[in-house]
Amino acid sequence: MTKLLDVRDLTVRFAMPRKGLFGPRPLLEAVRSVSFTLEKGRALGIVGESGSGKTTTAMAAIRLTEAASGQVLFEGEDLLALPDEEMRAHRRNVQLIFQDPYSSLNPRARVIDIVREPMDLMEMGTMEERNARVRDLFKLVGLRPDQLNLFPHQFSGGQRQRISIARALTTNPKLLVCDEPVSALDVAIQAQILNLLARLKDELGLSYLLISHDLGVVRHVCDDVAVMYLGKIVEHASRSALFDSAQHPYTQALLSAAPSLARRKSKGYVRPLKISGDPPSPINPPPGCAFADRCPRAQDICREVQPDLEDKGPTRVACHFPGPIAA
Repeated sequence: MTKLLDVRDLTVRFAMPRKGLFGPRPLLEAVRSVSFTLEKGRALGIVGESGSGKTTTAMAAIRLTEAASGQVLFEGEDLLALPDEEMRAHRRNVQLIFQDPYSSLNPRARVIDIVREPMDLMEMGTMEERNARVRDLFKLVGLRPDQLNLFPHQFSGGQRQRISIARALTTNPKLLVCDEPVSALDVAIQAQILNLLARLKDELGLSYLLISHDLGVVRHVCDDVAVMYLGKIVEHASRSALFDSAQHPYTQALLSAAPSLARRKSKGYVRPLKISGDPPSPINPPPGCAFADRCPRAQDICREVQPDLEDKGPTRVACHFPGPIAA
């Protein structure tokens, strides 16, 4: 398959407040040398706890957050090296679906204007062609054309997210970045939106970069999964390999704790693996594995040597002692 997105050693740092008037400004390394690829027509889910760096990774990959170093090759062209004007031209190929459909839509604008806005900004076609495109997209996402002149407050949460999806599709993008696209919705509506995203992916040949803390969402939509912990990918695998044969203790803990997966019977997550404590500080990460102090398998080498992400069994995992959950 052809690579659409190739992220290499992506690092993101944020400057923190000084401790004193003349003291050095500490740096929080939110993303630490992350690498992954996304092939055309596939969906990659990035999962992890709050603060793991998953959203920052995605935002840096599309240049909505500044990266400290690394490369982001989009169809072979490094987005991080492009001048601002050239990057603006690339925006039509990459669109974003926000987490909250309530706050991401202008409450004072009619939805026809909201959905048409990306085409207006990029001056795509005539006004008549843009409005026709909006009507077609409304039908595609399951909304009625007679709703085009309504305001956002006249729609339900699920309908507003459908409007957000229609807006993201107006420029015929190749990549959709979905940042927790259903977390603000009721459970019954979540399934409808996930089914819609899965259908659009197949019908339009879209590629997704989906950020979520819910492994059930990832399992429903994604072809591949990357698990992040303290700014690094600790496991990367196909959906089937990760959910059936997770190798990293952190991934196994996430799977066993996922409410939406609790009743499923698959060997990857039926046996609970409990972890305690909090992640270490990203301002001063430990020299070895960042998960070592919370890991039931940790040994001395784990606290001294940082493991590399390597092929081990059915997945790529950064762990000195990978393996299935013990009976």
